[in-house]
Amino acid sequence: MPTKIISVANQKGGVGKTTTTINLSACLAAAGRRVLLVDLDPQANATSGLGLEKTEGASAYRPLLGQGALEEKIKPTAFDRLSIVPSEVDLCGAEIEIARAENHLQRLSLLLQPPSLLDRFDFILLDCPPSLGILTLNAFAASDHLIIPLQCEYYALEGISTSHRVLSQVRDGGINPRLNLLGILMTMFDSRTRLSAQIVGEVRDHFGSTVFD
Repeated sequence: MPTKIISVANQKGGVGKTTTTINLSACLAAAGRRVLLVDLDPQANATSGLGLEKTEGASAYRPLLGQGALEEKIKPTAFDRLSIVPSEVDLCGAEIEIARAENHLQRLSLLLQPPSLLDRFDFILLDCPPSLGILTLNAFAASDHLIIPLQCEYYALEGISTSHRVLSQVRDGGINPRLNLLGILMTMFDSRTRLSAQIVGEVRDHFGSTVFD
């Protein structure tokens, strides 16, 4: 089976994006799959969530600028079959630096192409920053699938419509024609409140079967 590359993204923070990425990665690894989590968020919550320290020079920052291979940044975690490319604060500068580079939307895609990397993993999950900047667009350009975590709150539909529009632009604009929406994941659902049920109902009305159970 070819390696599947999945972005987990929402430009709104605090919706459970990193929690989703960590848990999905761990569950796939527990199911026997070889998984690489690439932490692209400068806040590095996925990195600390998997028990790694934020270490200077450990992130994808330099490889994204053409300085070394991404494989050199891969670290093991405490979980069998689950590896990570950690993040740290230097990724904040990547938004500006990558924008000046040639093929600025394809930098991550090129880093994920070596057969020596793809042969090591069944799944590569990309934890994106809470924005639709250069790093997130690089993730979209590199991915086969997109998962959008969506909090059960009033402004949920505003955020998802923006993400969906950007997905369409990346795919239909020829940047990455294979990108598709794997699904919308409703997070922070509280069955005791009417609001949660209303929000899920509205999202299902708009997006139908793409909303996960």
